[in-house]
Amino acid sequence: MLAYTLRRILLMIPTLLVISFVTFVIIQLPPGDYLSNQIAELRSQGDTAALEKVQFLRHQYGLDKSFLEQYATWIGIWPGERGFSGLLQGDWGWSFEYNLPVLEVVGDRLVLSFVLNITVILFTWAVAFPIGFYAATHQYSWGDHGLSLLGYVGLATPNFLLALVLMYFANVQFGLSIGGMMDPQYLDQKMSWDKFMSVLSHLWIPVVVIGTSGTAGMIRRLRANLLDELQKQYVVTARSKGMPQMRLLVKYPLRMALNPFVADIGNLLPSVISGSAIVSVVLSLQTEGPMLLDALQSQDQYLAGSFLMFLALLTVMGMFISDLLLAALDPRIRLTGEVAR
Repeated sequence: MLAYTLRRILLMIPTLLVISFVTFVIIQLPPGDYLSNQIAELRSQGDTAALEKVQFLRHQYGLDKSFLEQYATWIGIWPGERGFSGLLQGDWGWSFEYNLPVLEVVGDRLVLSFVLNITVILFTWAVAFPIGFYAATHQYSWGDHGLSLLGYVGLATPNFLLALVLMYFANVQFGLSIGGMMDPQYLDQKMSWDKFMSVLSHLWIPVVVIGTSGTAGMIRRLRANLLDELQKQYVVTARSKGMPQMRLLVKYPLRMALNPFVADIGNLLPSVISGSAIVSVVLSLQTEGPMLLDALQSQDQYLAGSFLMFLALLTVMGMFISDLLLAALDPRIRLTGEVAR
């Protein structure tokens, strides 16, 4: 187990390097960059002094260098200007749009995004597990049909549409404002107990909106897996020997049916974050979604690249954790690839 863990950790390093290269290629695909767009605008206005300043910044940040030199500088394997040390040394670069270091721009938003996404995952598991268990153990009952219908509705409803519907009913029917992650007076303040409680009071709406589709899909998978396990020979044999029903379900088939919960950790983290981007715009959430969209549109490459690398890191870490937990949960899985005897 220790050797497997070390191999996976070492494999994560080249994986992240490849992802960083692909990310940088995608960011560089649109013609120009943030400063070149500013240069074109200043030329049209005839502002010579500002034009010289922007051209100086373009040289200072290495945007006039070749693609490989820019990538090596961003990663941190090539010395950059103005003391820029790169991602490998914890320097995320400079945001041209905000005229601040990227870490200062994204700090609070990453924390809020992490809180929101972890809460969505916990909500997904807490709701999907008992419903999927009940639907499988009461197959073709009225409860199973009703929960299945709700699951299909959840899968078919886009997150942003559900957000708009909830905003409409909250404002029109109840006179409530559900936008944002906190009350307006806490936006520019440091984290405190009052701000934390304000975040918690605003958290349930985006959690329900974002977690609906993931919960519905997880219910269907758990139900299908558990029904498949209940029809296998070892369950029939244990039941014929008089093993209590609840003990039989918990000890064997339920444990095997939980594989989707564990295996989806790696996919759930990035899907929740990417799926929350449009919802964040609709609900005016102070998370990374709206800022990432703005950074991509304005070609603020260091800011956009940092967000995308953060998503990649979550994905790789999620897959690593899911593999370890899956091996611990299911004894049929062997980390070494040997056939179980």
